[in-house]
Amino acid sequence: MTALTCQLLDVSIAGKAICNQLDLKLAPGQFWGLLGPNGIGKTTLLKCMAGLSPPDNGNVLLENQAIDKLPRRAIARLLGMLQQHTVYVFDASVLETALTGRHPHLGYWEREGQYDKQKALDAIRAVDLEGFEARSVTRLSGGEARRLAFAALIVQEPAILLLDEPTNHLDMKHQVRIMNHVEEQVLKEQHSAMIALHDVNLAARYCSHILMLFGGGDWQAGPVGELLSLENLERLYQCPVEAVQTAAGQRFLPGD
Repeated sequence: MTALTCQLLDVSIAGKAICNQLDLKLAPGQFWGLLGPNGIGKTTLLKCMAGLSPPDNGNVLLENQAIDKLPRRAIARLLGMLQQHTVYVFDASVLETALTGRHPHLGYWEREGQYDKQKALDAIRAVDLEGFEARSVTRLSGGEARRLAFAALIVQEPAILLLDEPTNHLDMKHQVRIMNHVEEQVLKEQHSAMIALHDVNLAARYCSHILMLFGGGDWQAGPVGELLSLENLERLYQCPVEAVQTAAGQRFLPGD
């Protein structure tokens, strides 16, 4: 079972502390929500956890090994990251782009086979882009490009998912589709996920654990039932918040 561990992690950007002494573990079967206001550093923290940028202090461990000591190819077989923005500049088809998710699993001179192609076709179908296989990525809408980026991540088959606002640019139907797929990977496949969100109610609906970034290096982490309180949310977003009880549990609205 693959786990990602942050050990006493200090992360900052432009001299501004994002987290001090962050100590947590993404264990199999856990679905983490990463919450915080705009500009607090969620993207920077996710990149650090993915081994794309170094922390100021502390360690990130992947399978109990320092992630900065592992080859990127080995990391990509275990961990996948969806970046915040999806922009396709160079011409390629939707199918070709989805197939890039198989590259960590292929030899250096090995070409994709029928198995890899079927994985890509299944992922394209999963994100509701069936029939787009031959379309150029430069002709996709923002939401379609976002779904394609997620399809490539599905094809990669990582045990750990780090997702930076995956529902950005998506309508409600496709937000739910993406979140359902991540939930299925976490619960059925015993994978783990950390997902940066602006929608607190998506976190309340799907997540098992929450990491909150308050600024100045302050953070809180724990089970969703303990973290999603009016007190914490008002501190996090610096505005009044109201709770509404629904059949599925508490949901949250901006207060007066």
